[in-house]
Amino acid sequence: MRGLRGGRSTSAPDEIQLAGARRFEAFGRVMAALACDAELMEGCRDLTWWRGTDHSWHIEWRDGLYATEVAATLAERVRDPDHPTALVTPAGLATSGSAALDVMGVRFLLLAVDPLGRDRLRARPGPWRLADALDTTRRTASRHPWEELLGG
Repeated sequence: MRGLRGGRSTSAPDEIQLAGARRFEAFGRVMAALACDAELMEGCRDLTWWRGTDHSWHIEWRDGLYATEVAATLAERVRDPDHPTALVTPAGLATSGSAALDVMGVRFLLLAVDPLGRDRLRARPGPWRLADALDTTRRTASRHPWEELLGG
């Protein structure tokens, strides 16, 4: 049982610290899940994040995936084997430009500025994509990107 000191509960600072720890744990899990998606990291420009005034997290990027696609990726990848229920749930309407999620009780607002979507991102020409570079089954008249990369 927690004691009282000066009329206030001594558990209040502990509760505040636990709430802050949960916010940063949720943020860490989200960022780790985003870092595991190579297309998201390669296709997005200007990935930024900040804490909202209500202790929520805002994550914004330019180009890259739609907000709905990022939300689906987070719902799939933010998991805990010891926790039987989902750690990520929708917290509002999700569109191509924005999505609101609840991650472990912490609100996240995803903001996509001028998104392309996963399909258009895959079709966009570039110097070479990692998936193309590792595809040894594709036969071409020219050298494969991985041959160029390795000097073969």
